[in-house]
Amino acid sequence: MSKPETLEDFYQHKFNYLPANLQGDIGHFNVFKTEDCYLPGAKPITYNRRDYYKIALIQGHNRYHYADKSIEVDGCTLIFFNPQVPYTVETLSDVRKGYFCIFSKSFFTDRIRGGLNDLPMYMPGGRPAYILNERQYQQVSQIFDRMLEEIASDYAFKYDLLRNYVTEVTHFALKTQPTENLFQHPDAKSRITAVFTELLERQFPIESPSQRFTMRSAKDFAEQLAVHVNHLNRAIKETTGKTTTDLIAARIVAEAKSLLRHTDWNVSEIGYSLGFEEPAHFNNFFKKQTQFTPSRFRVAA
Repeated sequence: MSKPETLEDFYQHKFNYLPANLQGDIGHFNVFKTEDCYLPGAKPITYNRRDYYKIALIQGHNRYHYADKSIEVDGCTLIFFNPQVPYTVETLSDVRKGYFCIFSKSFFTDRIRGGLNDLPMYMPGGRPAYILNERQYQQVSQIFDRMLEEIASDYAFKYDLLRNYVTEVTHFALKTQPTENLFQHPDAKSRITAVFTELLERQFPIESPSQRFTMRSAKDFAEQLAVHVNHLNRAIKETTGKTTTDLIAARIVAEAKSLLRHTDWNVSEIGYSLGFEEPAHFNNFFKKQTQFTPSRFRVAA
């Protein structure tokens, strides 16, 4: 994977121009109809991180490659992309209809309680894609139409309205799943688990063979959190049902799968970047977790 795509890259690739307000103090926001963004000779969407957020409402037959997962949908999908996770969209039909908006993190700074990354669709391991029926598609498309109308207006407070529309789309998605799963209880154990998860995710994605994943044990994280390792382990077990070691191993496996699928690095380079000094140790770890050797997984992926 190359360096993350910037907003400047997006506009150059899609439209061959840069908006005048790209670096404005309020952060950047824009909204588009999907069909207006496929120009003759446009470059295909590459699997990579972006340094901005994107919400897309898409019709047709598509396959989304998101982190180590692939989601194939034939119909209407509302999908949320964030700067922490590499992704691409593979179009499997001639239908290219829908909408999408893009915005920088600063566009929402201090506007959402707890920040964007506390919302379920943006949390590590969260659910990014929401399948919609035709009625739901029409409801969300009306919100995007209001975004398009507002972005073209000269109303002095239009960006406040646009934040509201983005929030409305977000909560529309969240209401399609059980509410009891949306938010963690704000107790001490949940906070420890949340900070552990943030520290773990902060080390990913691995973007070059020279980058190294270094915090690989419960003891490493406990030292960073200034808690006893037994306290950390108990908090994580009680809030997630899994051990600290299991969560670290699962995240390493997810990153390993992503690198095996989407880079041309050799297995030794991938193992080294994930903290394994010897290729044999990486092979044994990966096979124990997946029942496949890294090489066999790459061929099958």
